[in-house]
Amino acid sequence: MSSAFYKDISHSDRKRWVCIYPAYINSKKSRAEGRRVPIEKAVDTPTVQEMKDVLLAAGFASTFGIERSFYSREGSKEPQYIGRVRLQLKNDKGDPLNPEFPTRDSVLLHLGEMIPKLKSRTQQKQSIEQQASQSTSSSKKKGKGRR
Repeated sequence: MSSAFYKDISHSDRKRWVCIYPAYINSKKSRAEGRRVPIEKAVDTPTVQEMKDVLLAAGFASTFGIERSFYSREGSKEPQYIGRVRLQLKNDKGDPLNPEFPTRDSVLLHLGEMIPKLKSRTQQKQSIEQQASQSTSSSKKKGKGRR
């Protein structure tokens, strides 16, 4: 589409909002598979729900929406990979709505930083660690039996 088309559409029009797929911040994806942040800033298999939680906490309550859409580079069509966030970054004048997040990249880096700190992630990690410690302490080494 030409840039003349976008001059007639204001920034508050949903067509102008940026799209963010979970693959953009997924540490299990390569750059060719769609990751857009450095691997050390990426998150292990993020979900749209986690992205929603972080954006709500960052103050984007009325300026984002969730859409049911597949990412074109995603090989799997499983339900966990469905969805994207559509986010308004600029007002009608072209100024950032939130000075902390002037660009899509700043939002991606914020998501990569905050998703691992979510309560659901920390509780899940703790329960996995507890299960691992219980299984190692409860398993006993068997000696040689009678022959």
